[in-house]
Amino acid sequence: MVRWRKNLYILMAAQFFVMAAMTMIVPFLPLYLQELGVTDPGQISIWSGVIFGVNFLTAFLFAPLWGKIADRQGRKLMVLRSGFGMAIVMVLMGFATGPWSLFFLRMLNGTISGFIPASIALVSTNTPKEYAGRALGMLQSGTVAGTICGPLIGGLLADAFGFRAIFNITGLGIAVAAVAVLFLVKEDFEKPEQAEKTKTSDDFKRIAGVQPMIPLYTVIFLVQFALIGVNPLISVFVGELSGREENAFYAGLAVASLGVANMLASPKLGKLSDTKGAQYVLFGSLIGAVLLSIPQAFVTNLWQLIAARFFVGLCLGGLLPAANTLIRQLSPQGMESRAYGFSNSFLFLGNMLGPAAGGLISAALGMRGLFLISAAILGAAVFVMYTKVIPKLAQRTES
Repeated sequence: MVRWRKNLYILMAAQFFVMAAMTMIVPFLPLYLQELGVTDPGQISIWSGVIFGVNFLTAFLFAPLWGKIADRQGRKLMVLRSGFGMAIVMVLMGFATGPWSLFFLRMLNGTISGFIPASIALVSTNTPKEYAGRALGMLQSGTVAGTICGPLIGGLLADAFGFRAIFNITGLGIAVAAVAVLFLVKEDFEKPEQAEKTKTSDDFKRIAGVQPMIPLYTVIFLVQFALIGVNPLISVFVGELSGREENAFYAGLAVASLGVANMLASPKLGKLSDTKGAQYVLFGSLIGAVLLSIPQAFVTNLWQLIAARFFVGLCLGGLLPAANTLIRQLSPQGMESRAYGFSNSFLFLGNMLGPAAGGLISAALGMRGLFLISAAILGAAVFVMYTKVIPKLAQRTES
């Protein structure tokens, strides 16, 4: 098998295991806090939000640093650093003695994280350019599949083995993925003879000077901000539509329908990026996401919501793979991982701010209003693509 294809398939499987392991803890985090001695419902809500969010905060801060090291030492090394580091931290979470120890371990986990960004950088730099879109789309499918399966598997295992044992299982799953990468993934990387010592701010200025990198980063932020802001509140809306108090299964189905469609569409739209241009796939997918997000505000029953979210998911499959393909094309030579590091900082920023903003908007306008605001934010991303990204890319092609 051609090396880049072998790397792709192994990293797809590895990302599935890592994302499934990372999302296993989502269903029972509030319950684990109760086991750690937090009994007040208000305190449980606060601690759950803070502990969940601090992982994104430290990941946002450290992503550029790991990107710089990857450009100097190799992307595979960063995949292994993140994989084995997170495996150890996950096991330690099973020995937490209270909310503060869990908080600091989640903070540490975000600091050393970066398995997914490093894998994206490794695949994009070791895949022929004519296949880059397809490869990144397939990689996205592995990530999304793990995200879908993780909460389900975590809930089942928590019932069977208890909360603390899940962290051991999670750590083992990540370690297995890292071992597979260690022995099976081969990277074509030439270490720079004399790496230039630069500040992170100088790296950002150089990358930002490549047009239209900053507008592209802005699109990534807007997409994450709009979509992640809706997801945590889906269960509330499902309860309103179904009239049931026990709606966890249907809420999970509504969230999973979007993920399944994303997983199915990513390889196809990635392949289309290679033939038609990633910027046009990204632009078209954004328009589709806007138009199909609006009907969610007007659904009258649960199955209409599930169907609407499935169709939105089909469009989402073309967003991040196409954006990552463009970042690879625009990155200065030898700075590819740093470009992805800054991209992931924008993505993590959307992950942090989206849920908080979504909660405020939902409280003021209701869930139907939140769906419309989310569509408007995606519309802003369409505007950025139309006015900043596509014209600049056309200028680069002409010159």
